[in-house]
Amino acid sequence: MVPRSILFPRQSRIVPGERWLNIFLRTLHLVGMAGLGAGFLYAAADDTWRLYLQLTLASGFALVLISVYTNGIWLVQLRGQMILLKLLLLAMAFWLPDWKLLLFILVVAISGWIAHAPARVRYYSLYHRRQIDSL
Repeated sequence: MVPRSILFPRQSRIVPGERWLNIFLRTLHLVGMAGLGAGFLYAAADDTWRLYLQLTLASGFALVLISVYTNGIWLVQLRGQMILLKLLLLAMAFWLPDWKLLLFILVVAISGWIAHAPARVRYYSLYHRRQIDSL
């Protein structure tokens, strides 16, 4: 089991070049989502959408790792839980290709909702039943 102080440090850790790394990964993520949209919405005849899905999942997972490394509190806040849900929904497209359009639309809807929600929603913890900024 991971000691609490490692997962939830008193002060958030800093990743050197984190801002530019986040910008790079988010850009790759957007490219992946655009490719997924094209493949899912226009029913790509082949499996080229899978490459975009892999790019989206890989860049999303890298963004998750950065967030968890800097401070694991992200895992118990709604913003982190929704991202993990989105990664799960996108991964499901591999096993449920007939559902890929619905899964994609759901992921986009969750993205828009959580990205533009007020802090009291994004930083809300289902576990604590209140907004949390630190543990």
